[in-house]
Amino acid sequence: MYRLGRSTQKGAAVSISSQSVPAQSGAQAGGERRSLQLLIVDDDAGQRMLISLAAKHAGHVVTLAQSCAEAIKQIQSARFDCVTLDLMLGDGEGVEVLKAMANAKFAGSVIIISGMNAARRIAARSYARSLGIELQSLPKPVDLAALRICLANLCKTAMGLPVMHMWGGVVVDDVAEQHRS
Repeated sequence: MYRLGRSTQKGAAVSISSQSVPAQSGAQAGGERRSLQLLIVDDDAGQRMLISLAAKHAGHVVTLAQSCAEAIKQIQSARFDCVTLDLMLGDGEGVEVLKAMANAKFAGSVIIISGMNAARRIAARSYARSLGIELQSLPKPVDLAALRICLANLCKTAMGLPVMHMWGGVVVDDVAEQHRS
């Protein structure tokens, strides 16, 4: 839950406070939901926190890594359904993490969340595909609605359900497949 506090005095600061929401699993208001094991790799503490809060609010279990070295260690020692990955990290590039994921036979999904331009994100996608890893890409600053849609679609895919998108109350089925063909 987020609260926005404002003072009526001119020039007063705006404060935002957040309350941590525990991860939820099992039955949800809209039916059963599967919780993802999510690794968030970003050297920007603010982005890590934002992505983490959004993922936890959606009921996912979150592990954080702020460097290539931490991410590679986590990939080698634990199983994740999804990794959100920044392309530029303090101790290297995200493609090093992609390489380690391929070596570890990572079978999950990857969402690149990076401030790099679209050409660099597309190049990373091509490189990941050459390693046998499918990924999605979102620009920074991250659009939380887009991130929530990506994570919800991954949950549906993991449960064997079709991915359906709603825009303005209209159901658009198999959008990704239509774009790939």
